Amino acid sequence: MARSSGKTAKQTIAAARRPEVRLPPLVPYDGAGLEPDGDYDGVRFAATDLSDGSGRGARFMDCALDGCTLDRAGLGRARFMDSVLTGVRGVGTDLAEASLRDVEVVDARLGGVQLHGAVLERVLVRGGKIDYLNLREARLTDVVFEGCVLSEPDFGGARLARVEFRDCVLRRADFSSARMESVDLRAAAELDIARGVERLAGAVISPVQLMDLAPAFAAQIGVRVEA
Repeated sequence: MARSSGKTAKQTIAAARRPEVRLPPLVPYDGAGLEPDGDYDGVRFAATDLSDGSGRGARFMDCALDGCTLDRAGLGRARFMDSVLTGVRGVGTDLAEASLRDVEVVDARLGGVQLHGAVLERVLVRGGKIDYLNLREARLTDVVFEGCVLSEPDFGGARLARVEFRDCVLRRADFSSARMESVDLRAAAELDIARGVERLAGAVISPVQLMDLAPAFAAQIGVRVEA
């Protein structure tokens, strides 16, 4: 009969794989606006105003968007691959059912971004602030939120696998009906969950976060806490 060593292996959480974007020499964008189903390969959009543009189904490969304005830009079902978005800003940007693979989003200032039903794979969101981010029913795999502020993000019904929140502020987050696998919340600078605290199975939190979330956990199972 095998003898136990008396030690149990420490369970580790799988780390997210970060994108490794190496842009080739880029050509400046000289168009008049986005085109539905447009094909943009190796293009730099520098301080371009893409407000109210219609680029539904467009493909962005090896592209850089620097300081662009995306107010109400229609980018539903667009595909971003091996691209970097730096300092983009806008309200009401529509990226519903878009696909982002090997993408970096740096210092963005966005509000009401629609990413419901989108697919994010190897994506880094670093710095900046995004209000009312809609990721309902989205699929996130190998995604890192780092040093950014997410105000009232909606992950309702989303599937998260190997997702990390590092030095990231999460305010009034909604995880209703979300499914998680290897989601690391321990390094979040602020963790405020408005709904869906019961969906944290598959995530890891710190002891301090556990104490902060204790009232929400107690309320979820109907426990009253009184002095």
